[in-house]
Amino acid sequence: MKMMQRHKWLIFLTCLVAAAIISMLFLIIKSQTHLRTGNRSNSIPTLYLHGWGASAKSTNSMINYAQRNQGAKKVLTATVLANGQVELSGDWPANTRRPLVQIVMKDNRNGNYQVTREWFYHVILALQKAYHIRQYNTVSHSMGNLTTIYYQLKYGSVQKLPRLHKQVNLAGHFDGIIGMDDQPNKNYFLADGSPKIQNRNYRYLLKQRNNFPANQVQILNIFGNLEDGTNSDGDVSEVSARSLKYLLQGRYKRYTEIEIKGKKGQHSQLHENKQVDQAIGRFLWNVK
Repeated sequence: MKMMQRHKWLIFLTCLVAAAIISMLFLIIKSQTHLRTGNRSNSIPTLYLHGWGASAKSTNSMINYAQRNQGAKKVLTATVLANGQVELSGDWPANTRRPLVQIVMKDNRNGNYQVTREWFYHVILALQKAYHIRQYNTVSHSMGNLTTIYYQLKYGSVQKLPRLHKQVNLAGHFDGIIGMDDQPNKNYFLADGSPKIQNRNYRYLLKQRNNFPANQVQILNIFGNLEDGTNSDGDVSEVSARSLKYLLQGRYKRYTEIEIKGKKGQHSQLHENKQVDQAIGRFLWNVK
């Protein structure tokens, strides 16, 4: 009886030790995954940023297409906590040709662009510290566009920070949102290219426009037109989206616009659109 109890006790201890070893190995592997850093200064990562109320789901399709068809690879997720702290997870091999970084903001309903701008700044600092990046691209949808523009107009010309190389804007409401501070077919462009009606954000951005890095950034601006008479994607008018050109005129290196027509031009359908995916690939890496 005593021998049987001793045998059971030994089995219990063996299982306990094995469990402890497995847990320790798991923590070590997890730690190595999160802490594996290195110099990636020769790479140009592309940062994907979602819009208001959204999550990784709104950029997943674009990232997946780039991985399947354009020789790109998602290497990191940059999670921005509600307090602005950034957590990087994933693995970025040194030989990755077209690295992708997905940004996920936990407080995804914060419409204060001066706050979200600082969160994006923390992402750039984290990537610079961990991977020594010198350049990067951005692909932003909806509110993400305002976050990145606000960032560029404060930090874009700071020499010690990584430089923006190429910028993709998707459904950007630079001069208003329908139902809030814009209406279909109400605004229009003047002879000089400026929008007749300029909301508070746009007026602020115009005052800061000379802070945008000069003759450095190539821009692709993609906007939708449902062709339902509103000249909009349902949420953003064409004038609001296209007002980016006047805003940054004389500052960008190259500027291109693409209009997506029909149902696939709807605000949230733009990031689920193969035509958009191909346009982004051609612009960023000269592939479809």
